[in-house]
Parts: sequence; structure tokens; C-alpha cells
Amino acid sequence: MTTVAVVAHARKSLGGGLPELREVLAREGHAEPLWYEVAKSRKAPKRARKAMAEGANLIFVWGGDGMVQRCVDAVAGTKAVIAILPAGTANLLAANLGIPADLGAAVRVGLHGGRRTIDTGTVNGEHFAVMAGAGFDARMIAGASRRMKKHIGPLAYLYTGARSLTVRRTRAVVDVDGRRLFSGPLSCVLVGNVSRVLGGIEVFSDARPDDGILEVGLVTAKNPAEWVRALGRLAIGSPAKSPFIRIARGRRITVRFRHAMPCELDGGAREPTAKMRIKARPASVTICVPAAVPAGDLNHVR
Repeated sequence: MTTVAVVAHARKSLGGGLPELREVLAREGHAEPLWYEVAKSRKAPKRARKAMAEGANLIFVWGGDGMVQRCVDAVAGTKAVIAILPAGTANLLAANLGIPADLGAAVRVGLHGGRRTIDTGTVNGEHFAVMAGAGFDARMIAGASRRMKKHIGPLAYLYTGARSLTVRRTRAVVDVDGRRLFSGPLSCVLVGNVSRVLGGIEVFSDARPDDGILEVGLVTAKNPAEWVRALGRLAIGSPAKSPFIRIARGRRITVRFRHAMPCELDGGAREPTAKMRIKARPASVTICVPAAVPAGDLNHVR
């Protein structure tokens, strides 16, 4: 028997809003789901854990990537299933998994779609499903206010990103699976579990969310001119050919910074840190996906 719960970011919007969600669920036979609304995504894990304690085995998460990440962190390693209702700005996990932005369609995916168990990563113990980063991308995300994202959507990240191109690099040491990958000045560290990460761009073309491996991207660009060259390579799908980008992959990544750096998980800003201990967590969370998506094609839905 399916016990449905809804954990919703009350400030996010999709379709006709939360009243329409109640109506759609009622038409599908779930008129009285466990219902939790939060004003900030950081309050979501407590609600998700409460839902599971009350018997929920299917949790609809209403919000953006940050909201989904908070619930993934709470649910990872349990038997509960997450159904994403993409009500955020970028909705990168939903896009990578082919989950529609239409409210009714997304609910039907949750109730009647397929179930796919995917990997997560952890940074210092906290789970992420899309990406984790430090430096440029974290500054870009932190600079995009809720008001800015509401008015101009994903363009908010382009604006704040442009303002971050002149920030000085920080010396760092990066080890992947016990081997030294890099030592020197860095502008950005990005670790991805899926292909489309930063700004919805396909950064890691070989990434799959179910292969037990995380992708690592390092950027050494030190000024706007070098950033333009690096981003140009990203735009045409050949980041490894840029002299300012290094790509690797592995299961355990350790990053040590000389000075604490701003960081982010799935688009949610975190406190600056001088060390990131990153691990792949294979097959750690189950997500509802469209039934037509074959198990081997999770990361190739567009």
C-alpha cells in the first residue's frame, strides 16, 4: 500500500500552485496525503523524516534543486521513494531524469511512473544528487537572490556569474581515489553526478547517475579572458580541450583549500569550508521517473 506525503517549499510555484496539487492528488485517490509546508528548504529534512516516521513511502517534493537535495539527504539509504515536482528555477535533477515541468504530468510520474535507484554523492557527510562545488559556481549561486530568480529566472545566474569572473584564485590540493590530481591556484571545483549541472550546461558528457562514479572538473582561469575561453569550450561540449579545465572521475575526492571557500550543494549555498571530503554513494536513493525511460538511459533524456 502506498502512503503519500507532500513536503513543499511554500514560496515556490508550479502550475496552479499547491491548491492544484491537492486537487490532482485527490483525483488520483489520495485526498488526504501527509502534508508539510516549509518556508525555507533547510527545514525540509525534518519534515521528510517525520513523514517516513508516520509511514510515508512515497514523498512528493515540491520545490527546486535545493529543496530536493535537502529531502534526498534525509531519505538516502531508506526505502522511501522521492517524486519530484519541479517548482524551482533550474530543476536540474528533474531535467536530467526527464521529469516534466507540468504539474499534472509530474504527479502522474510519481504515482504511476517508473522507479529508478540512483547514486548520490556526499560532501562532508551531506548528500547531493546533482552537483557540489566551491569557488566560482558557489559565488554565482549565493549571489542570485530569491527575488532576482523570481523576476529573471536562470538569467540571474548569468548576471551573478559575470560579477564573479574577477575573483582571485585560491591555492588548493585535489586528490582523487588516493592520487594527487592537482596542486595550485584554482578558481572553481565542480563535482557532478549527472551531465547537466552548472546553469543547465552539459559539463560532464560521460556522467551517469547510476554508475557509482562522480565526475570532477577543475577550473584554473584567472581573469575574464581566460574564463571566456573556458566557458566557450564548455558551450561546444569539449571542456577537456581547454587549457584552463581539467576533468577526472572517481569515487573519493578530497579538496583542501589554503583559505576557506564558499561552497554549494545542488544549487544551495553552504558555509565556506577549507576542506571537502567527497564520496560517491552508489544506489542510495530511489526517484520516480517517466515509465518510458529505460534503466540504462537515465541520463540521456532531453
